[in-house]
Amino acid sequence: MQTKKMNKIDGGTEAINKIYTSSTEILDYENLSIQNLIKSRAWMKLNEYEKIGAAYTYVRDEVKFGYNISDDIPASKVLIDGYGQCNTKGNLLMALLRGLGIPCRFHGFTIDQKLQKGAIPGYIFWLAPKYIIHSWVEVFYEGQWINLEGFILDQSYLSAIQAKFSSEKGSFCGYGVATTRLSNPEVDWQGKDTYIQKEGIHDDYGVYDSPDDFYSEVGTNLSGIKKWLYERLIRHLINRNVMRIRG
Repeated sequence: MQTKKMNKIDGGTEAINKIYTSSTEILDYENLSIQNLIKSRAWMKLNEYEKIGAAYTYVRDEVKFGYNISDDIPASKVLIDGYGQCNTKGNLLMALLRGLGIPCRFHGFTIDQKLQKGAIPGYIFWLAPKYIIHSWVEVFYEGQWINLEGFILDQSYLSAIQAKFSSEKGSFCGYGVATTRLSNPEVDWQGKDTYIQKEGIHDDYGVYDSPDDFYSEVGTNLSGIKKWLYERLIRHLINRNVMRIRG
């Protein structure tokens, strides 16, 4: 695993709150749709633990697993789409957390393409890069950074995979999953790390203040004709396949 960048923040909790609760072009939590969601769910009345859990569970299960037009779309667009994958659901989760006053940051990686096999049909698997841009969210809770990755797959999709591969009790890689415990992965918010794709990680780009910073430096997964095909055709075929798997 190759490591590229790690952030060092001086100034304690005050500096962390200032840097990691700000809005950005991608983390547009001041957008009316996001503000209305926070208000309608009365999340501001919750304590810190409950706020994280509410935002996390919403993004995990009410925003379905699926493939958006690009990784670097604003959180409000993910909310409108109603679906997303690791990077785009992460955009929305970060925006919700920051909108609730919870500091969070972006951790960038690549994952091996074989993790997506099954979710991406075999006849278009050629489109996927060998190593795919991946990320998880780090939330600052009780004085430490906690890794949140278990929100990527909605419970109905994950349950369908568990049923399809019911004999696989241990390690499993494919269909958007890379875990050592398919039957009981660490995907629920309990005040500690959650994971569902961690075992597929290849490169570690380190932490960034925001997804905006990461994508401006690293870029997104596709370019050229592959990007054009993905945006207009391929992703719709993948989403159709994911819906079929979910049943």
